[in-house]
Amino acid sequence: MEHVYLDNAATTPVAPQVVSAMTTALNKNFGNASTPNFYGRQARAALDQARMVIAKQINAQENEIVFTSGGSEGDNTAIIQTALKQQHLGKHIITTAIEHEAVLKSMQYLEQLGFEVTYLPVDQKGYINLSDLKKALRPETILVSIMMVNNEVGVINPIKKIGQILQKHQAIFHTDAVQAFGHQSIDVQDLGVDLLTTSAHKLNGPKMIGFMYERSGLSLPPFIKGGDQETKRRAGTENVPAIVGFQVAVELHDADKIRQDQERLMAYKQRIIQELTNNGVEFAVNGPKVADGAPNILNLWIKGWSTSVLQIKLDLAGVIISGGSACTAGSLEPSHVLSALFGADSQRVNESIRISFDTFTSESDILKFTDILSQIVQ
Repeated sequence: MEHVYLDNAATTPVAPQVVSAMTTALNKNFGNASTPNFYGRQARAALDQARMVIAKQINAQENEIVFTSGGSEGDNTAIIQTALKQQHLGKHIITTAIEHEAVLKSMQYLEQLGFEVTYLPVDQKGYINLSDLKKALRPETILVSIMMVNNEVGVINPIKKIGQILQKHQAIFHTDAVQAFGHQSIDVQDLGVDLLTTSAHKLNGPKMIGFMYERSGLSLPPFIKGGDQETKRRAGTENVPAIVGFQVAVELHDADKIRQDQERLMAYKQRIIQELTNNGVEFAVNGPKVADGAPNILNLWIKGWSTSVLQIKLDLAGVIISGGSACTAGSLEPSHVLSALFGADSQRVNESIRISFDTFTSESDILKFTDILSQIVQ
């Protein structure tokens, strides 16, 4: 059976160019980048080149890029280490109710250490109210962590406006950009963020590699203790082949490619709405208006259909979608994102699916999905 893959917010296929670059690096670039010998110098050169390419992509300095194992480590590092470093200035933190589990569980950990966390509510489109943020800010607030793009409903947060609000406040500003990097144009200087975290496997790169942007001068203590790699900011021998693969994935998602994909994927979202409407499927969009959300994420309430049942039926028919975040997909707990939008008792919480697209998604994939979904619900 030929499958249609529409769960790209969970992970994306690795681009052939990435596989090729990594294979070459695995075969020829096996040196330890921290050693001064011939092979070590080769590895260091590859590492430096990747750091330069990635820094340029977000308008950062090369020394502001710290390679990590991915989004979870990046979020944990940014949040926990900022809190521990800044606690002499206060112990209050602000985030939102719809953050990724890597953020929320970091916050829960800090609460156990005596920090106080304010979880900003969202409206039924998934947006926070900036006036709520302003009211929540206190003199002792040391960290604000708000994701750039929500991984379940695709709401795009006003990061630049938040940065402007925090410009004259002591609070460090972190954004989880895992679902944004490679899909949205990002300029850390323009946005005014201090910390930004990413993961390569969301943009056709390998798993277990990402980076954290750490504004120059912030000097967070390392989260992983050990050697002096990453200029003493992240211990552990650098995974050079994965970093090389990450570089290639970033190069494949340059500004022009991002813009082209946004236009194409937004058209796919509109096409799904049109086809399901024409086929008489009872549904509603969860989150922002289709034109306002992230082009690569669409969350739909399929009225009267259990998420798990519909997901299984689609899977058996060769269509791969999701019931929500991949990190909680095996849990019996309802989506905390949809619960925040509509309330835990809403039918939508247990009757919704997430469709997410990628640069490799085709129009025929979209039409096959809408045809099979329509057949199932009818």
